[in-house]
Amino acid sequence: MLAPYLPIVLLFALAFGFAVFSVTIAPFTGPKRYNKAKLDFYECGIEPTPQPLGPNRFPVKYFLTAMLFIVFDIEIIFLYPYAVANKALGLFGLVEIILFIVTVFAAYAYVWRRGGLDWD
Repeated sequence: MLAPYLPIVLLFALAFGFAVFSVTIAPFTGPKRYNKAKLDFYECGIEPTPQPLGPNRFPVKYFLTAMLFIVFDIEIIFLYPYAVANKALGLFGLVEIILFIVTVFAAYAYVWRRGGLDWD
């Protein structure tokens, strides 16, 4: 009864075992040559500038940009099911996807006008 699921269970067990092995063996096998450049923050290839907030803190703008990326990325993922089943959905699906795209575009325009995409 459960025989068809055996390859999937074995694949998950293999993936879990590999992940555990990689995490536990990495501290013992990796090089331990620390320097200032390795311990410093890294932001998209740009030298990080000191912030008045204190050490080891990023400005809130950095996290807002990351959250906006995730929100718009997830919204675009919702377009894939429509692309697969657009003929089966017919006119109803077309109207719904147009409303969805208009909503995404309105959110994008709002964020753009509020300066949420500016890096300065």
